[in-house]
Amino acid sequence: MQTSLLWTGSAYHSLENCVLTTTGSGAEASSIILGYYAQKIYRVDYRIKTNTRWETVFCEISSQLNSQTQLIRLESDGKGNWLQDGKQAHQFDGCIDVDIALTPFTNTLPIRRLKLASNEEQNIRVIYLDLLEGQIRPVQQRYVRLSETRYHYENIPNDFEANIQVDESGFVVDYPPLFVRTAVIKSE
Repeated sequence: MQTSLLWTGSAYHSLENCVLTTTGSGAEASSIILGYYAQKIYRVDYRIKTNTRWETVFCEISSQLNSQTQLIRLESDGKGNWLQDGKQAHQFDGCIDVDIALTPFTNTLPIRRLKLASNEEQNIRVIYLDLLEGQIRPVQQRYVRLSETRYHYENIPNDFEANIQVDESGFVVDYPPLFVRTAVIKSE
């Protein structure tokens, strides 16, 4: 199955086209983000692969911020053991998901993986990638399922939180004040 998603980012003045392909062995997202932020034009291309349990096993990001380019490659066993650019990355031990600040797609990863019941919450540790600020670090996050299609998300300690609306597949529809989905097309 293939899902094509288009998101508009108001905080980062961005437009993202993400194509997600799901098979019997997992999911693969391939995306392009273009935007303008802090007087800089940027482009981000990323690929994320998960296993069937939605545990992230691969993430590759190519970014260009004005004339500066960067390539990041993360690989995992899906259990929280990571390689960054082919080298052991113990600072990310215990992280199952990646969170790329410029896309709402990475919220789908823990939403699909955790399968929370209504009013259930879970604290998780993720690899947070703020490409515009040049930061890659582990952070604590909390997801609370408020209803079938609403989640409360927060960074711990509470430096940011939001109520996120998703569709039946866990894809973000509205993430105030950062992102809104402008189109979705599903095909077999």
